[in-house]
Amino acid sequence: MATAKRFEDLTCWQEGKRLVNLIYKITSNKTFSDFSLKDQIRRAAVSVISNIAEGFERGTKEELVYFLYIAKGSCGEVRSQLCIALDQKFIVNRDFEEANALAKRVSAMIYRLIESLKVSGYKGLKYKKDKKNLSWEEFMKKYSPETLKKLKPS
Repeated sequence: MATAKRFEDLTCWQEGKRLVNLIYKITSNKTFSDFSLKDQIRRAAVSVISNIAEGFERGTKEELVYFLYIAKGSCGEVRSQLCIALDQKFIVNRDFEEANALAKRVSAMIYRLIESLKVSGYKGLKYKKDKKNLSWEEFMKKYSPETLKKLKPS
């Protein structure tokens, strides 16, 4: 956690993103005919990484842990919906096994992060001292639309 400066640096978020992509892939086939279940499982997978990101961006350890628990719950939701999709023959066993294993892996990674945060001295980004105390003018210049446009890859 100490080296994560952005939520994208978190391994559980990276693996969660893999889960989202896998869920979208396996629910895109023509045999997955239940739109409601397809929508629900996709939203649950997206919820995993969205809650990791939201918790991280909130800036306190307590809120991060809270949102990580929600993300972990969404992993369980994905697994439950995968079981339904398999039972209804919307997905094949190979896809079920791959996605279920990845959802379990992400859930375990989130749990380990929660447990390490609970015992750590980490307070959250909100409490981090900015070594570069920018003035309002410097801040606005640094983050102006013109400056940010120059940073965007073409």
